[in-house]
Amino acid sequence: MKFYRRLMPFKAISFDLDDTLYSNHPVMTKTDHQMINYFTQHLPKSSNQYNYQFWFEFRRQVLMNNPTLKHDVAALRFQTYLIGIKSLGFSDMQANKIAHSAMETFNFHRSNFTVPKKSHLLLKELSKKYPLVAISNGNVNTETIGIAHYFNHIYHADLSKQQKPSSAMFSLACQDLSIEPHHLLHVGDCGHSDIYGAIKAGCQSAWLSRYTVGKPLSMLPNIEIADITELHKLA
Repeated sequence: MKFYRRLMPFKAISFDLDDTLYSNHPVMTKTDHQMINYFTQHLPKSSNQYNYQFWFEFRRQVLMNNPTLKHDVAALRFQTYLIGIKSLGFSDMQANKIAHSAMETFNFHRSNFTVPKKSHLLLKELSKKYPLVAISNGNVNTETIGIAHYFNHIYHADLSKQQKPSSAMFSLACQDLSIEPHHLLHVGDCGHSDIYGAIKAGCQSAWLSRYTVGKPLSMLPNIEIADITELHKLA
């Protein structure tokens, strides 16, 4: 554990989910393959494999028409699927049905993994001493992956609770916990969304440097950890 700023007394801990409590890259890689299989079965055979490159242009169109959807990854994905399917000649009704079914398939595989035992043990131990909250830009189902019961509150970004580094979810967490922002310690892997976002909101921060998928630091956190288990020292 490296200290960059003095860690002041805190009353609650918030956690990012993806690539903080578990490695999310292999989950999404597997999910992407499952979605290619799904669309290959339900859409016309084509030289493309309905991979990321196929959907990218439709995603761009959706964001051009409604930039605020960047804050709601589920709604953005659905609308991307919808207009992409329509481009293949399906009617509105057919496209809507296939897109909804595709989202069900995506949501299943996106949350079809096992959270490491060490994360369970950490959350169980910390929850005995501190209120815990989850603050995520993603849409993993915390009930399905078996960690929801550790948290007092769980926040996922949407149109009303904008994505980190917006202060919206940090501020809501502090409001719901009845604490001042500096009494919240936020733990996350992304130097921009998590660390810059937490500091901007007036919270303390712990940067997990293990997975190297988040954006680099632009501001120093209070502490840096190489493994989530280092937080046992706080219990």
